[in-house]
Amino acid sequence: MRAHSERSVPEVVQDIIGNVQEILRSEVQLAKTELREEAAEAATPIITMGVGLLLAAYAVGLLLLAAVYGLAIIMSMWSAALLVGAVVAIVAVLLINSGVGGLKRINMKSERLIASLQENMRWVKRQSE
Repeated sequence: MRAHSERSVPEVVQDIIGNVQEILRSEVQLAKTELREEAAEAATPIITMGVGLLLAAYAVGLLLLAAVYGLAIIMSMWSAALLVGAVVAIVAVLLINSGVGGLKRINMKSERLIASLQENMRWVKRQSE
């Protein structure tokens, strides 16, 4: 068996390629694990929020119906419904635009994964020198 310093260039390149492949497999596994952990952590709050949103939707519907009936005292029923519907539509558009803007500002990067990838790139550079 040859000493470590007597390895041929193709053997060294083959080892580096094998190591890089193993690193990439590990990084993919790390990313999957991080996503699973984050999803599991978010499951209960998301379900709770979903039930709350469903109940809120029913409550808003009933409040809007009450507003239509209240306005029907001073105007016709169809114009009261039209007025309430127009106000709700305007509020909905404003909320949707606000939500879209908020989503654009969210940082979706996984800090641990990025740090690990940077460390692996430094290691590959050191190995190829």
